Amino acid sequence: MKVAFVCSSGGHLAQLHRLEPWWRDHDRLWVTFDTPEAVALLAGERTVWAHHPTTRNVRNALRNLVLARRVLLAERPDVVVSDGAGVAVPFFVLAKMMRIATVYIEVVDRIETRTLTGRLVYPFADRFCAQWPEQVSLYPRADDIGALL
Repeated sequence: MKVAFVCSSGGHLAQLHRLEPWWRDHDRLWVTFDTPEAVALLAGERTVWAHHPTTRNVRNALRNLVLARRVLLAERPDVVVSDGAGVAVPFFVLAKMMRIATVYIEVVDRIETRTLTGRLVYPFADRFCAQWPEQVSLYPRADDIGALL
């Protein structure tokens, strides 16, 4: 299986990296931000650097939309997996249009309210995962998978 992991660096990347027992045997590509911690954590992994900041930055949102198109067309992953943040949105929209499966994992540190990214990608997610039972009440289609961290 070919997996494209798309996330912000820092805590988002750390949560997806914790899935290593699952992803280590799959062909994978990481799309994240070029930060010292991401470079160190993903040493030896195929990585594409996305544009940041993404919060309320229209220019970078458009640049990441172009990046998403280029990456998804070139890589043709079987699934796009993300836990946020803003960089996930263009990838999920285009993946849905290209009939590429999408899996979103809501972040562990937001329990009582929905994240902006969660709200935006929810309609495009083929599978939406919660890390707390309380999150399932916020996203009716979510599956509670338990905390990753």
